[in-house]
Amino acid sequence: MKIALLGYGKMGQVIERIALERGHEIVLKKDEFNTYDGLSNADVAIDFSVPTAAVDNISASFNNNVPVVSGTTGWLDRYDEMIALCKEKNGGFISSSNFSLGVNLFFGLNEYLAKMMANIDGYKVTMEEIHHIHKLDAPSGTAISLAQGVIENSNYSNWTLENATENDILIEAVRTGEVPGTHTVTYDSGIDSIEIKHTAHNREGFALGAVIAAEWLAGKQGIFSMRDVLNIQ
Repeated sequence: MKIALLGYGKMGQVIERIALERGHEIVLKKDEFNTYDGLSNADVAIDFSVPTAAVDNISASFNNNVPVVSGTTGWLDRYDEMIALCKEKNGGFISSSNFSLGVNLFFGLNEYLAKMMANIDGYKVTMEEIHHIHKLDAPSGTAISLAQGVIENSNYSNWTLENATENDILIEAVRTGEVPGTHTVTYDSGIDSIEIKHTAHNREGFALGAVIAAEWLAGKQGIFSMRDVLNIQ
């Protein structure tokens, strides 16, 4: 399979290594210094860039009839625009805040716990996410997905980084060192606390998941999620 890498930072380089190990060919390594030459030759594009470049990368892929796997976060205010373009071009699209297999299982666990806790009084849910100092957006896309998972299965209505009210989920975003990503969901009461936590040890899980998603998406049309890729019910 021929893959275009849109974004060639640390994640892009790990994705390249894993893709090559799995027998794929890299036809484009796009960064801020080069063009989209070679994109039209790709079977699928993998976008791990920055928020300011994601929309251009995704648009260029759809306009070249190349399906896209996007792991970039911080651009979702234009998500509906990209969905419309995907449909217009009969493209294929997977956008996820996190491609790690473990994190996607964690998403399901988080939703199940939220359903269990929804009708139990006395607990307040909070979240903490910790990432490396180079991460540009806060909170992380994964934290937002976790918060949405709780909101959809409880009486909470919003998430916030500060000044949480009774119906808000407070998210604490920490930037320190070279932490790949740690996410903790806590239900706290005056009696006890219930906590679920996912800790990434390196970037391998994110990169492998993105390549697996690209393998699955190649040749398909439509808008999908990692639940489709991993057949998580």
